[in-house]
Amino acid sequence: MKKNIFLFLFLSLFSNIILVAQNALFIPDTLSGTTFNLNVQKGSKVFYPGFNTTTYGYNGAFLGPTLIMRKGDSVTLNVTNNLPAEKTTVHWHGLHVAAKNDGTPYQAIGVGETWRPSFKVRNNAATFWYHPHIHPKTEFQVGKGLAGMIIVRDSIEATYNLPRRYNVDDFPLIVQCRIFDVYHQIGVATHDDTTLMVNGTIDPYLKVPKQVVRFRLLNGSADRSYNFGLSTNANFYVIASDGGLLSKPYSTKRMVLSPGERAELLIDFSKDTIGQKTYLMSYASELPRGVIGADSVGTSTLIIQDGYYQNHLNGRNFNLLRFDVGAATANPVTTIPTAFAPVTPISASLVNENRSITFYPDTVTSGKQGYVDGPFLLNNDHFEMSKINITTYLNNVEIWTFTNKTMVAHPFHIHDIQFFVLDINGNPPPPELSGLKDVILVKPNDVVRVITKFETFADKDVPYMYHCHLLHHEDDGMMGTFVVLDTTKATGIPNKINLKNNLTVFQNFSSNELTINLLAEKRASSKIYIIDALGRKQMDIWEGNLQQGENNFKANIDKLSSGIYFVIATGDQLQWKKIVK
Repeated sequence: MKKNIFLFLFLSLFSNIILVAQNALFIPDTLSGTTFNLNVQKGSKVFYPGFNTTTYGYNGAFLGPTLIMRKGDSVTLNVTNNLPAEKTTVHWHGLHVAAKNDGTPYQAIGVGETWRPSFKVRNNAATFWYHPHIHPKTEFQVGKGLAGMIIVRDSIEATYNLPRRYNVDDFPLIVQCRIFDVYHQIGVATHDDTTLMVNGTIDPYLKVPKQVVRFRLLNGSADRSYNFGLSTNANFYVIASDGGLLSKPYSTKRMVLSPGERAELLIDFSKDTIGQKTYLMSYASELPRGVIGADSVGTSTLIIQDGYYQNHLNGRNFNLLRFDVGAATANPVTTIPTAFAPVTPISASLVNENRSITFYPDTVTSGKQGYVDGPFLLNNDHFEMSKINITTYLNNVEIWTFTNKTMVAHPFHIHDIQFFVLDINGNPPPPELSGLKDVILVKPNDVVRVITKFETFADKDVPYMYHCHLLHHEDDGMMGTFVVLDTTKATGIPNKINLKNNLTVFQNFSSNELTINLLAEKRASSKIYIIDALGRKQMDIWEGNLQQGENNFKANIDKLSSGIYFVIATGDQLQWKKIVK
C-alpha cells in the first residue's frame, strides 16, 4: 500500500500526460471598449482531477480576459485588489504610457483599493500583455495565475487580408510552465517546472479551420525559453514581433521566444486533410547552451541549482499544443500577404546618447553559485526602490548596449518604449528581430545594441523600469530605474525616491547568519519568518512591535537544508527576500 502511494505522488509530479487526458484549449473571454474593470482575486482551479489548486486571477480563478483596444482611444482601467493580504500592481507590458500609469512597484495597489489609470492608446496594432510587477513578489503572483493578453488594433493593420476573428481564426496562446507539489499546489523559484500549459490548460488541443490561422504567442513563463516549431517540420510565417507587424512575413521552421516576448504567426492548414493532427512543439534540443530550457547551463564546476538537470523538459523536444484540423469557416483567409508597411529603424545618426548596461553575477552575496542562479547585477548595482539609475531626456534618441558577463541568457525588458535591435555581436539581427521590440534575449558573452527614442512622457518624480524578465532574477534585484525629464520645464533631478519602508537581508555564507533590516514608517506589529519555495514555514525569527525607523534582527540558518527560501516580514505591508542555503 505504501509503495503505491509513493508511486502515485511521483507520477503526479513528473508524469502529467499519464494523469491528465487531452483537454480542449481554454480561450480567455474578451473585454473591449474604453473602460475595463479588472478584479484581482484569489480562487481555485482543478488542474488534476480530485484536487483543488489555490490560484490568483483577473475576473476569474486563473489568468485574465483578453483586453481589446484601439489605437487612438482614451481608456480607463479600474483595477481592484481583492487579494486577501497582499499588495499588487498591474503592468501594461509593452504599452507606451506615462510612468504614473505603468503599473510598476511605485504604483502598488493596497488590499481593497482600486487603481484607475487612464491613458491614450498610442501603440501600433500588436500583441501585448498585463501582469503584476510588485517587488519582490512578481514571480509568486504571476506563478499563481496573474497574467492576461492585450490586443491593440489600428486602421493600418485592418487593411491587410489577415485572420482577426478572435477564437475563430485568431487565437491567443499564453505558454507557461509550472511546478506542482505533492498536494497539487503551485510552487515558485525552482527548476522543477515540469508541467506545461497553454492558456492555463494542461495537455491541450485546439480545433483549427482548414485555412490560414493566426496565433498570438506569448511566453508567460517565469524563466523557460521555447523554440517553437511544428511536429511536421513545416514552415510557418512570423508576421509580428513585440511591437507590431514586420515589413513582410518571414517564413521559418523555428521561432525562439524568451519570457516576456511575443510573436504573431500564420500557419496555413488549407492543404491539410480534415481530421489531421499536428503539434506545436518546442525544439528545446536546439536551444543554445546557457538559455534556460537548453540541455546545459553553467560549467562542470559552476552548475545550476538542483532540479535543472533532473527536469525532463530541459534539452529535449516536447509537445505544447495539438491542432486538430476541421472544416474551413465562411470567408476564410487562404493566402499569406507578401508585404506590410515598411518598418524603418531609427537612424544611428540621430543618436543623442550611448549607454552601456553590463550583466554581472553578484558573487559577494551568493558565492560561486551566483555565476549561474543569481543574484545578478546591472553595472555592478543591485535594485533599490529609492534609487534612480538613469536620467534621460524627452525626445532623446539613444543606443543601449547590453553585455552579458554571466553564464545564463537574460531576456532584457525596457518599460515605456519600443526599440530596434541594431546588431548582435556586430551582426545584423535575424528577420524575426527586425521589428519593434521591448524584450531581447541576451545570451552568455553576447553584446547586443538597441536604438530607441524617449517620446511623449516626462516625469521627474516617477521612474520607469528596465530589468531581466526571468522573474526570479527580477525579484532578486536585476533591475534598474530611469526617469525622463523635459528640458523645457524647470526640473530638479532626483536621485532618490522616498519610501515608507523597506526590507533588506544580508547573508553571511561562512557563518550561515542572516542580518535583517526592516525600515518602518511607524510602530506596527510584525512577524518575521522563513518559508521554503513551496510556501511552507521553516523557521520563526521574530514577532513583536516594530519601532518607527530602523529595526535590526539576526538569525542563524544552520538547521535549514540546502535549497531556496524566503524571508517574510509582515507589518504595514508583506515583504520578502529570497535566500539560497
